[in-house]
Amino acid sequence: MKNIVVLTGAGMSAQSGISTFRDSGGLWENYPVQQVASIEGWHSNPELMLAFYNQRRTALKEAKPNKGHMILAALEQHFHVRIITQNIDDLHERAGSTHILHLHGELTKAQSSEDPDLITHIGYDPIAWGDKAADGSQLRPHVVWFGEPVPNMTKAIQWTQEADIMIVAGTSLAVYPAAGLVDFAQDSIPLFLIDPKPAPVRKKNLYVIEEKAVEGLEKLTKTLIENYI
Repeated sequence: MKNIVVLTGAGMSAQSGISTFRDSGGLWENYPVQQVASIEGWHSNPELMLAFYNQRRTALKEAKPNKGHMILAALEQHFHVRIITQNIDDLHERAGSTHILHLHGELTKAQSSEDPDLITHIGYDPIAWGDKAADGSQLRPHVVWFGEPVPNMTKAIQWTQEADIMIVAGTSLAVYPAAGLVDFAQDSIPLFLIDPKPAPVRKKNLYVIEEKAVEGLEKLTKTLIENYI
C-alpha cells in the first residue's frame, strides 16, 4: 500500500460546525485569539481560559464527523493513511481513522500546568479552577497555544518525508510551523492542495482543488483510487 499523509486544518472541522477564528478577523467565539489561545492568556486569566475550553468541549460533544472525515477513514481500505491535524477535536478518531497525530493538542485531554508530559484523558468533562494534576499543579487544557513549542513536529516531519502522496485539506497554510510541513514532502510525490482560497505553494507535482474540504475530498477520492492503487 502507498503511504498517504494528510494535513488537515480548521476548514475540515468547520463543516462539522466547529467554529474557527481565522475567518472572523482574529476573533474566536468573539474573544481575541491572544486572550484564549496563547500562553500569555493563560498566565493573565487562567479561569477565563478554562471556561472557554470547557465551552469548546461541550460543543465538540454535540458535533459529528462530516463526510470528509469519513472519506479519509475509508481510504484506509486502499492506502496506509496517516493524518497530521492542526485541529484539537476528536472528529478524525470518531470517523474511524487509526493513525492520527495532533500537532496542537487534544481538547478531550488535560495536562499539568507544570509538566506538559503529564496528560490525562477527560473526554468532554469540564476542567474547574482548583482541579489538580497528579503533580499537584492546576490542570489545564492539553492544547498547544501560541508561544509554546509544538512537540509533535519532529514526528510530523518524519511522516511527511515518508509520504508517497500528500494531501492538504482545510488549512490556509498560515500557521507555522505546521504550514512548513509541505516543504518536507519529497518533490517527486504528488501534492494535492484542497482549499477554496489556496495558499501559494511551490511544488513540482502540485494539484490544486479549489473547494472546501468535504467537496474537494469527494473529487480527489476517485482520482486516488483510479491512479494510485
